[in-house]
Amino acid sequence: MDSEAYRNCCSLVKIPRQSYEQFWSSHFVDYIDKELSYSKFFKKYLLPNHPCMFSRRFTEDWKCRKQWVTEEGKPNFQKLLQEFDETPVPVANCNAKEYNANPKQVMPFKEFIHYWKEYIQNGHSSPKGCLYLKDWHMSRDSPEHNVYTTPVFFSSDWLNEYWDTLEVDDYRFVYMGPKGSWTPFHADVFRSYSWSANICGRKKWLLYPPGQEEFLRDTHGNLPYDVTSSELRDRGLFPHSEEACQPLEIIQEAGEIIFVPSGWHHQVYNLEDTISINHNWLNGCNIDIMWQFLQNELSSVQKEIDEWRNTMDSWHQHCQVIMKACSGINYGEFASFLKIIADNRMAFLNACSTGDSSDYPRHLSEILTTLGPYHAAFDLQRVAHIIECLLCNEDFKRLDHSALTLQPETMLQQIRDTIQSTRGQHLLYQE
Repeated sequence: MDSEAYRNCCSLVKIPRQSYEQFWSSHFVDYIDKELSYSKFFKKYLLPNHPCMFSRRFTEDWKCRKQWVTEEGKPNFQKLLQEFDETPVPVANCNAKEYNANPKQVMPFKEFIHYWKEYIQNGHSSPKGCLYLKDWHMSRDSPEHNVYTTPVFFSSDWLNEYWDTLEVDDYRFVYMGPKGSWTPFHADVFRSYSWSANICGRKKWLLYPPGQEEFLRDTHGNLPYDVTSSELRDRGLFPHSEEACQPLEIIQEAGEIIFVPSGWHHQVYNLEDTISINHNWLNGCNIDIMWQFLQNELSSVQKEIDEWRNTMDSWHQHCQVIMKACSGINYGEFASFLKIIADNRMAFLNACSTGDSSDYPRHLSEILTTLGPYHAAFDLQRVAHIIECLLCNEDFKRLDHSALTLQPETMLQQIRDTIQSTRGQHLLYQE
């Protein structure tokens, strides 16, 4: 990111997000089939939170596009079995419903491939139902299989940067499913962005922009499992469904990458036997959406156990524990998340001045160097903004700050000192 793009982005991020009305009137997404600078992607899609599709030319050099796919464009079962054989993988049953998702089991990879072959031979049907290998942490569990490269457009990835630092998890997944497998209606974890690349096969996406999902709630406030179900026409059960816009329907071909913006609810179908690679990711452009999501999650927990508020001295702490169990993160961990992101960028900016890059991992150094110091400065601005929001939040104030890895006031001062010492303060805090 260059200095002009950075200044433009700093001004854009201060205003409310663009209305989706103009986007929706065209009812299509941009198809990117030529060189696109990161700055243009940042300004045109990340900040306004709009979807787009990248052509297959952006994946044509990936090893998996060559090794996992036959000449006919089908999954190469023989090659896949050679690579993964007994590897345990998570498999969902698309014909069964568990709450608003599909129940999963873990099975050896070769057992799933055996099922998949039989499913195809039987005309894409099986008494076992329609099974879908999904949410497989292949990169984490089998790092030796370096079969794709994250495009630079999606490389500012705070979510996986944080989990990589902790070395306990990630949000990088492989999906493999037969024709007819699908994923029910949902929005992505923490209201993150996602990108999804079809290694082979085709998908149909149904996307709703943020806010439209509210019209699709039933009388109990629950979102539908399947937005194509005839149940949604029952005004007694879904009283506002007719007020929702029609979904944006996108067909994704083999090799293409779809960018799904933050908070866009969606439902996805595999139109053919399909393999895809998916990442969830966050950065300075949508961290405010994550923060709003976390506030909503805590509010929901508080409402659920409100009747015990006056009978428990540690009621607020219990709300945080429940929030962590339900959502995967609470305010304390969110603060730790922000600290790691800020520490890495402050170390990078200091290294830009001193030439010493020993304070952060090599792979992260490569990413931050590619994105440049202006991007790191933008990230710090966004972290500082969220920390200021935390300091004004009554529930955050109730946390035991002595137990937090992030000391908010100290971190804010460190960010300001780093910006000043690296001669970027005039860019960050201009009015």
